[in-house]
Amino acid sequence: MSKAVADITVPQPSSSPTFWAGMRAEDAIQSLASARTGLAESEARIRLQQYGPNSLPHAARRPWYQELAANFIHLFALLLWVGAALAWVAGMPQLALAIVIVILINGLFSYWQEFQAERAAEALAALLPRQVLVRRDGVEKLIPAEQIVPGDILLLTEGEAIPADARIIAAERLRVDASSLTGESRPVARIADVVTAKERTAPTLPNLVFAGTSIASGKGEAVVFATGAATEFGRLAQLTSVQDERPSPLQQELKHVTNLVTKIALGFGLAFFIIGWSIAGLSLTTSFLFAIGIIVANVPEGLLPTLTLSLAAGVRRMARRNALVKRLSAVETLGATTVILTDKTGTLTENQMTVREIWADGISYQESDTGFIPADARSLFELLRAGALCCDAHLVVSSDANKPPQVIGDPTETAILLAAVKVGINGEALATWPRVAELPFDSVRKRMTTIQQINDELIACVKGAPNEIFPRCTSIRSQNANLPFTEAQRETVQSAHDALARRGLRVLAVATRKVATALQPGNGWRVEEVERELTLLGLLAMEDPPRPEVAGALAACQRAGIRAVMVTGDHGLTAEAIGREIGLYKNTLRVISGNELERLTDAELEEILTQPDVLFARATPEHKLRLVEAFQKRGEVVAVTGDGVNDAPALKRADIGVAMGVVGTDVAREAADMVLADDNFASIVAAIEEGRAVYDNIRKFVTYIFASNIPEAIPFIAFVLFHIPLPLTIMQILAVDLGTDLVPALALGMEAPEPNVMQRKPHSRQERLLNLPTFLRAYIWLGMIEAVLSLLAFFCAYWLAGWRPGMVMEESGTLYAIATTMTLTGIVTCQIGNAFACRSERQSIWRIGLTSNRILLAGIAVELLLILLLIYIAPLANIFGLAPLSWNHWVILAVFPFTLLLLEELRKVVAARLSRRA
Repeated sequence: MSKAVADITVPQPSSSPTFWAGMRAEDAIQSLASARTGLAESEARIRLQQYGPNSLPHAARRPWYQELAANFIHLFALLLWVGAALAWVAGMPQLALAIVIVILINGLFSYWQEFQAERAAEALAALLPRQVLVRRDGVEKLIPAEQIVPGDILLLTEGEAIPADARIIAAERLRVDASSLTGESRPVARIADVVTAKERTAPTLPNLVFAGTSIASGKGEAVVFATGAATEFGRLAQLTSVQDERPSPLQQELKHVTNLVTKIALGFGLAFFIIGWSIAGLSLTTSFLFAIGIIVANVPEGLLPTLTLSLAAGVRRMARRNALVKRLSAVETLGATTVILTDKTGTLTENQMTVREIWADGISYQESDTGFIPADARSLFELLRAGALCCDAHLVVSSDANKPPQVIGDPTETAILLAAVKVGINGEALATWPRVAELPFDSVRKRMTTIQQINDELIACVKGAPNEIFPRCTSIRSQNANLPFTEAQRETVQSAHDALARRGLRVLAVATRKVATALQPGNGWRVEEVERELTLLGLLAMEDPPRPEVAGALAACQRAGIRAVMVTGDHGLTAEAIGREIGLYKNTLRVISGNELERLTDAELEEILTQPDVLFARATPEHKLRLVEAFQKRGEVVAVTGDGVNDAPALKRADIGVAMGVVGTDVAREAADMVLADDNFASIVAAIEEGRAVYDNIRKFVTYIFASNIPEAIPFIAFVLFHIPLPLTIMQILAVDLGTDLVPALALGMEAPEPNVMQRKPHSRQERLLNLPTFLRAYIWLGMIEAVLSLLAFFCAYWLAGWRPGMVMEESGTLYAIATTMTLTGIVTCQIGNAFACRSERQSIWRIGLTSNRILLAGIAVELLLILLLIYIAPLANIFGLAPLSWNHWVILAVFPFTLLLLEELRKVVAARLSRRA
């Protein structure tokens, strides 16, 4: 919405919807300078120019080609471009081409990851209709939804999506599916009467309709007061788009590793360029090539492809465990998760309601397979009849007499109807008491009322939250009579309610009232006229049982140092009982209601979050967003669950947004990083386990890849300092980094989780992937072992050919090619031992099992095959400057993997003993 219409003197269309709800239909039409015949086409064109199209704003994004180009001109890439240019100038086109291929591979992989762009705004826009039926100039016509303007008259029919926010001016049994905004699954009735907006949120106002919702049944007309960004949907889209995503821990680590490696490579390259030129007396060209060699040796060209493929493998493993990950970097973020903000219904519980107990006339009726015990009570029948009549769900009788009736509708109402069937109230019986009118449920009133024709009387049937029903009751049904609802009676009923809620049962109250015949539907049914002086019939206690696997998943969270916090829209007592049953809460619990949360300052909320056991009840999606931000301010890595459109901001703001795949909306799924195929909390914990394994595996193959940098760099240092032939060429370095190392590194990325992966605390955001212990192990320990052995192989080639110290070493020809082949193959064989060594930083390979990772065995086989092809296929050998080796060369090389593995096993033994002493 670009600007407001200047000639409308009443509040602009972007005003609070409550203004329009409190206005008579005719006044609303007049205020918008419209009429029941609709706008004139000329006026509509003017307003379209003033207000802009009825569409959601889109965040500006760089063109795709700019995003692609950015991956080829960052510091890491520029470093390699310089190396390629220098190689070309030095007359080495093959090397230059190889380096360019490295740049392209890394750049394309980076772009592929970044291309997993967020589409939440697009998903919101997709909920808006393309064509809309309106009345203009007194004529009904279809127009594009983008051309809707304030003052347009919408013609609402069943199944149609609503394109803008509008005030209803006519309604005929009109019901709206507003779940995309409110999260309420049941369709709600809409009316044309004036409504008092006190204590109501905009989407629950019954005389308004909103963009993004749809007509469930009936028909009506409405005058548009807000379009595009000024709608409630537009506000939500804006709130979603302004939620900046924090870089994932993995993205931060890659940036750190890139910066560190770049500094090391540049520093070494510059230092040895100076040494080669000024100290060793090399020519400028040779010194440049020497610097290129050092830089290329220190740049892990295969790291990013290996990382991406490893993350993709993690995504596939998570999918097998019902966790569908949309963003690759989210895989590792799961492993760093420290707090999970979880819904209750459907996530911790099965979302399958069953009426377990009924309290009526002072008696508790227990549910059984065939009915309720005790049975045949008049009070039980009256309560279930009123409760069933006050339901929008409906029974579907099977043609097979042996099959029970099916219920279509809300899970709560499904439970009530099935309970009614047990006392003989079936669909046919309900049809004999027709509905005359209704006052729909909404999340503010927390109750629903229907007016039924029972015999010759109009009876209001009311069901809802007990704390909303009790104050409106003046009598209670007892012994087939209506008795005064005294204070003593209230205490008795409240005690019964609390006892049921403490057991984790969801409790609804049911009440009735005879409606005066003067209150006719044509005059409008008013809440304040109908929902008063009620007669309480009793309480329905429903159980939504916890998922059987949740208790174990929560115990795993506690062992893993992950804090789970329940954030639910349910009653605090019910949520607490479920929480204690599944082991989420064991100590003194602080229950914070949504209203209380709104009154808390940021400092007070910060103090509450430090308490070990806290539960947030009667919470809204806005409360959830605030909690996400509050936990993040404390340095936590937060995962949050959600299923509705209004959960999208919290899902996007969280480090890991987890949407429900079964009951979740499209918008929630688009805003989330992960979708649960089974809506199950245990699947989140399984995904966290996989995420931790991925982080461990990344460190394993980072150690593996970086260890080969030292034996690749040391030959250049020996070349300068000791004036020996260059033991390893740059092309041979690339053969390791982009050839032989890739498949074993990928296999390390597919290691199964170690047994203790969920028995340690999450790694912090401050912990580096390439931390000091990893750096020392990769570079100083494993890398130096490989460097010594590979240089030993180089000298052995000359030794076997008759060379002895003091003699001149050939710098070209077959012997030199054999010597460099020995260096290269020495690194490769050392890396075979290193692959087994890197499978665990602490555990012995003998405990893990040499053959337990069959993919690694296959990777090593591929590695050996590749080096054999490079050596014995003449065209490849010529490109890489290699020569065939004899059997005595291979005997020497065969010792290398076992030597490295033995030394690493000794290190693990010493480290374990030192750790036990400490």
